[in-house]
Amino acid sequence: MRGIVAIVGRPNVGKSTLFNRLIEQRLAIVDDQPGVTRDRNYGTCHWAGREFSVVDTGGYIPESADVFAAAIREQVEIALEQADVVVFVVDTVDGLLPIDAEVLDVIRRRGKDKVVLVANKADNAMRTYTSAEFLALGLGEVYPISALSGAGTGELLDRILELLPADVEPEYTADVPRLAIVGRPNVGKSSLVNALVGQTVQIVTPLAGTTRDAQAVRYQAFGFDYYLVDTAGLRRKAKVNDNVEYYSAIRTLRALEECDIALLLFDATTGLEAQDLAILRQVEKHRKGLVLLANKWDLVDKNQKGADTNLQQHVAERIAPMKHVPLVLISATEKLRLHKTMEIVRQMVAEQRQVIPTRQLNDYLLPILAATPPPSTRGKLIRIKFVSQVDGRVPTILLFTNYPKLIPESYKRFVEAQVRARYPFTGWPMNLFFREK
Repeated sequence: MRGIVAIVGRPNVGKSTLFNRLIEQRLAIVDDQPGVTRDRNYGTCHWAGREFSVVDTGGYIPESADVFAAAIREQVEIALEQADVVVFVVDTVDGLLPIDAEVLDVIRRRGKDKVVLVANKADNAMRTYTSAEFLALGLGEVYPISALSGAGTGELLDRILELLPADVEPEYTADVPRLAIVGRPNVGKSSLVNALVGQTVQIVTPLAGTTRDAQAVRYQAFGFDYYLVDTAGLRRKAKVNDNVEYYSAIRTLRALEECDIALLLFDATTGLEAQDLAILRQVEKHRKGLVLLANKWDLVDKNQKGADTNLQQHVAERIAPMKHVPLVLISATEKLRLHKTMEIVRQMVAEQRQVIPTRQLNDYLLPILAATPPPSTRGKLIRIKFVSQVDGRVPTILLFTNYPKLIPESYKRFVEAQVRARYPFTGWPMNLFFREK
């Protein structure tokens, strides 16, 4: 797993600006008014070939009776509990204040010894020079930076990498596919794991949020061999307000990053809802294989004419134009169609690993593309001259053409449809790259 770095300090010292700088996105709201950040923001920093998680926190006010200050204190303390390295931010404009020492005392009480002292807003030589006053905090070296301009952040990042533990990869056996079981809370993810494995390896209750950690169990039966990673249910961000649940969501997203195929469970009695589609977009963003599982099919009224057809049509409309994603109507509690689900996964793994001979691919695809070439643009005739499959985590096709930048998105979708007509790549996204030749 990647390390976690928590950015901590009193209000209005520039923590969110530094957070945005490290993750290279404007994810956190930045304002001169203290207290703008009330929740933790989470992102990923890439530096020197490594990556780690960064958590932005609200401004810590140790003794305030304000209800928001109390909530922020609680969240900061949870972030400290989880962090491998703490970036303690102070302000060179205001100088050393008593509240800085109070915040540092909280960090020390949490037993954190990997603390990097950052003197922000050191936008000129004088402020860099006066940042030496923060040596009085007893943390050793001070890193004067300007989060706004980025000055000094390179040295800061080098120091963070020195303190972070080495990345620890999960203990998976090579070549055994990893299946992340994802979905909203209480749709039956843990029940599915238990049903497949044939024993209670995950606690199941009617309460949403029972599963907190992303946990892996190896499933070996009927010739199948997979890792099943049960994950906490993902809610809309506005509803993620419990401290433990917040970190559960982070672990779930990490499990999604590390998996090969995502099994997205949704409730067959309600259909695909907005949050289900939000999770689907996360799977698509991470370019993972996908199987949709309509769980609790045993609770659907079978007397309703065409119930299965209606659900399939509903799903097709909701996920359009993703026609390649398989849908299975299952019941985890009744063990309905679980074997079929694993058969589809086996098919997906085989299709992902297939290597299409270059000559076969050209003989099939080039006549189709010649009969229906890309539309001419600015009087230029576009021709596809050669096609090949290249290695990749997902099926990847490389096409050589005289004007790669003029290929419209609609034609790319046409090409993908032609490839899938012969080579389905069930459940997998497809990468199409056009190169000049």
